[in-house]
Amino acid sequence: MPAGTSAPHRVTVLGSFTLHVHHAPVPLGVDARRVVAYLAVHPRPQRRAALAVDLWPGVPVAAAMRLLDDAVLAVDVPGLLVTDADGALSLGPDVEVDLAGAMALLRTLPDVPAAEDPDLALLAADILPGWTAAWLVVERERFRQLRLHATEERSLRLTAAARYDEAVALAQQAVHAAPSRESARRALIEAHLAQGNIAAAVAEYDEYQELLRSSVGAAPAFALDALMPPSPAWPVMRARSVMPRSAVQLPGLRSVRASGSTRRLVAGGSVPGTFR
Repeated sequence: MPAGTSAPHRVTVLGSFTLHVHHAPVPLGVDARRVVAYLAVHPRPQRRAALAVDLWPGVPVAAAMRLLDDAVLAVDVPGLLVTDADGALSLGPDVEVDLAGAMALLRTLPDVPAAEDPDLALLAADILPGWTAAWLVVERERFRQLRLHATEERSLRLTAAARYDEAVALAQQAVHAAPSRESARRALIEAHLAQGNIAAAVAEYDEYQELLRSSVGAAPAFALDALMPPSPAWPVMRARSVMPRSAVQLPGLRSVRASGSTRRLVAGGSVPGTFR
């Protein structure tokens, strides 16, 4: 396709399914939509028998093949679907797929300097999150892990480049997508600390620990501390050995005991000592 021209067909599967032909939305029936979505997620030509079995599991192969043929006929969008010499089915060469763009971004993002601002919107959503088809589960989780890792790594690079607001925003996106993911919390806490926002870092730490306690019943009290690199901004991170949270003296924070034996750092109250 010549540079500067847009694809006549565009399929999106990130966040939701859409089909546009020359920028106009085109509705599809349920089965036709499933066929197009499958081919968008699996870009290589698909043998019809295997495709039919994946799309209609539990249905006899002959019946599934008939359903596939009907669904392909129902698409009725010239150039959207093509068949190779062996009869395998795929999307046409001029079909633009947002997932393909996201995968290309994932490959190039590590080489993009922190001073540049690539469009990361393609990394903000999972593949068809509302769909429950078995054929989708593995690909959706694979892409989810790739996009979260890339988002976290980009946040860490932005933190190192002193672009703290952007680093915090990206890390928050990863935390929102996977609240129990330690690497996402780490990226966010590191960005807060580098920005000098110690209260936000402590709040994030406490929120994560509480999430682990409520979800698994017990959490290692210092698991996240151990993952962090030494930081002069927060004494508990600088000391690799286990130390009581109550021993950390930060301006404007005081230690209180909640229900049970857990201590938390909260805003307010005087703290002895002066920090320079």
